[in-house]
Amino acid sequence: MKQTKRARTLAPPRLSHAELLQLKRLNTPTIYNGWEQITRHDPARDGFNLEEVRDFMPGMGPMVGYAVTVVIEPGNLEHRRNDPEAWTTYRRYVASLPGPKIVVVQDLDKPSVLGSFWGEVNSNLHRKLGCVGTITDGAIRDLDEMTNAGFKALARRLSVGHAYVHPVRWNCPVEVFGRPIRPGALIHADKHGFLVIPSEDQRQLLAAARFMDANECRTLIAAGRDYSPQDLPQTLTRIEAAASQFRRAMQKQFKRRGEW
Repeated sequence: MKQTKRARTLAPPRLSHAELLQLKRLNTPTIYNGWEQITRHDPARDGFNLEEVRDFMPGMGPMVGYAVTVVIEPGNLEHRRNDPEAWTTYRRYVASLPGPKIVVVQDLDKPSVLGSFWGEVNSNLHRKLGCVGTITDGAIRDLDEMTNAGFKALARRLSVGHAYVHPVRWNCPVEVFGRPIRPGALIHADKHGFLVIPSEDQRQLLAAARFMDANECRTLIAAGRDYSPQDLPQTLTRIEAAASQFRRAMQKQFKRRGEW
């Protein structure tokens, strides 16, 4: 009985590095289109950020990784006094986990922004520890240096200083941009925002996203690109036919209606 109970509580296996690299080749809206077809969650309000977030390195493209979480409060000096060894303990936590990792930072100073957890030094150190980027509802600074380190950041804004930044707690549930995130969650993020992918949806995600992308190209996008003003009635007919073809293919694959 104990073995059965233990098996039920095991976390699902992580996706392979190759699978993560393939997910990284697609933008986050394309990943969402596939996720929408396979999930039992509400695609209108679950999974993605509910508040506006800014990608400060859009040229780096998407990032994919598993969440490591930390809470900060740069405006409160007491955290440094109460736990002077926090940085050391926090970094050991980050180092103990397999990558690729995305550091998700909840800033308790919100809605104020008093200091940045991120800059040239911290981004380089975290990159060395296997982290590919961050999502923080606080600030970042040293933007050029962070980009040079290959460390992508989605954040609220830029900041000049770091104030009294210090890890308050880590390896705990956090909430950023209206979205709760637990340690170990799989995240896909780019200039559009981010998507937290439920564990039960991860194994099917790549195939679903690829199918939806190909389905669009074969039907609606092809119909939309084939246009001439003299052929408008026929163009509208082709678009309607393409929409029907797109819908039939999606219903056959996923047994649900989707966006069209």
